[in-house]
Amino acid sequence: MRENEMLEKDEIFSKVLRAGRRTYFFDVRATKADDYYITITESKKFTEEDGSFHFKKHKIYLYKEDFVAFKEILDDMTSYVLDHKGEEVISERHQKDFKKEYTVDADETEDSPKASFTDIDFDDI
Repeated sequence: MRENEMLEKDEIFSKVLRAGRRTYFFDVRATKADDYYITITESKKFTEEDGSFHFKKHKIYLYKEDFVAFKEILDDMTSYVLDHKGEEVISERHQKDFKKEYTVDADETEDSPKASFTDIDFDDI
């Protein structure tokens, strides 16, 4: 048995976050010495042209001595992103079926003059 498989043998507590094509697995596990650590696994589904699919997985091992610093940095990073970009998911624009919603500015109403447009009646020609 590989060392990683032995380390991950005892699963104590788990939570799952499903997010579209991605799924995040948060697991508390026990070492041989019965100490706890966390694994965070991102699993992303990829579909092939023939309809078959496969998953790519990435895993982070997070040990107790790093919890406080990891949480502080994660809190700082998430706050920074939300403060600077808000909660709107901009990446949705890159989806195949995305349709941009246009808004009309107040100064682009029908009453406002068009600088580069001349209204010509064909009877005038």
